[in-house]
Amino acid sequence: MALLPVILSGGSGTRLWPLSRAAHPKQFLALVGEETLFQAAMRRLTGLPDVHPPLLVCNEAHRFLVAEQARGMGVAPAAILLEPEGRNTAPAVACAALHALTLDPDPLLLVLPADHLIPDQEAFRQAVAVAAQAARADWLVAFGIVARAPETGFGYIRRGVALEPGSVACAVERFVEKPDAATAREFVTSGEYFWNSGMFLLRAAVCLEEMTALAPGLLDACRAALTEGRADLDFLRLGREAFLSAPHISMDHAIMEKTRRAAVVPLDAGWSDLGSWSAVWEAENRDVRGNAVHGDVILEGARNCHVRAQARLVAALGVEDLVIVETDDAVLVAARERVQEVKNLVERLKRENREELILHRKVYRPWGSFERLNIAPRYQVKRITVHPGGVLSLQKHRFRAEHWVVVGGRATVTRGEAVFVLDEDHSTYIPVGMLHRLENREQIPLEIIEVQSGSYLGEDDIVRFEDRYGREALGGG
Repeated sequence: MALLPVILSGGSGTRLWPLSRAAHPKQFLALVGEETLFQAAMRRLTGLPDVHPPLLVCNEAHRFLVAEQARGMGVAPAAILLEPEGRNTAPAVACAALHALTLDPDPLLLVLPADHLIPDQEAFRQAVAVAAQAARADWLVAFGIVARAPETGFGYIRRGVALEPGSVACAVERFVEKPDAATAREFVTSGEYFWNSGMFLLRAAVCLEEMTALAPGLLDACRAALTEGRADLDFLRLGREAFLSAPHISMDHAIMEKTRRAAVVPLDAGWSDLGSWSAVWEAENRDVRGNAVHGDVILEGARNCHVRAQARLVAALGVEDLVIVETDDAVLVAARERVQEVKNLVERLKRENREELILHRKVYRPWGSFERLNIAPRYQVKRITVHPGGVLSLQKHRFRAEHWVVVGGRATVTRGEAVFVLDEDHSTYIPVGMLHRLENREQIPLEIIEVQSGSYLGEDDIVRFEDRYGREALGGG
């Protein structure tokens, strides 16, 4: 019975705004160390015995981030399932379990969120080995984090009797929602409660049996979503209508709190869900004054601060217990004990329809990236980078014209019926409504400065006629 890892990559990470945004959420960022959290989750599988390549589940909007970061590690996933919209963890696990049975007749699913930090890899592997033994005996195993403090931001799991004499794996006595501070202190003092990590190890067949009994509507919707799904390049798109008919519900609420087969294995490996800037600060290396610093930062007399600079110098003088995060289009300054309230700022950005909630100025596409350098009501300037071999879609715009200047590399341009090459320092003009395409047939990156002008400059002003990457006929990038 081999392990089949399932990495869930659908989170939005809104509490880590302005670095984490809807189009590029926290799991795809390098917050602690050099690798992104998603890459660290895949790296975590190294050293596990008898393990399949991972099965990845992500939002369709992030599919090229997932594919590119997996490719960068040399990982060939067993499959990449695309959710049309996030429906929480239970539908994601159901779809993964159903698809897993087409890959292996009886796999053990190791379900891991892509945005967690687990520094102690050996402790993780040991806990997986214990959980796998319990899962082979048909238990649905949750990983319970050994609580370091009375946290009110996590749910808790109370352990019951040991599954076998001397085993650390125990039946679950009950799951508890996020408690108040006094109750959390009682839980931690008792030693009987663990933080609920949202990580699981279970037989796919047993998981589906329990879903049949406890959440049949959810399972039917997911089965239909797979039946109606279609292959798209290296991805499997789940059927939209069927998937969205599944309830928006977590694995805990749908199955684990109801089943009689729930077990818990303790995990003491320095785990963090990095759910806030304060959690990131706690996980980082800090200087003698308690400061964690990234980028071009100068501090004088600062203590216990997290300061992150991306686009310019940030200087802080005589401040304490602050989070300061600077990006090229937004700056967050927050008291460290109030960073959970960043979600309130995010809600305000959503109400005001602010683009800073969704995109950074630098936006990644399957062919490369673009960075918005200047934005005005009727024009904007972008820097476009096209990877070697990258090709933008054959497209036209209804409201804007474009002027391209090659500043690095060599561009192959389609402009109407003509196809020609532009070398460095050469340019071309694309009128409104003209069919066009940009591609890089060279071995070095292509750099373009693009000046757009027109009555509407939104990224959705694209009508595609051909696209190597299988994107919609209408859309951005």
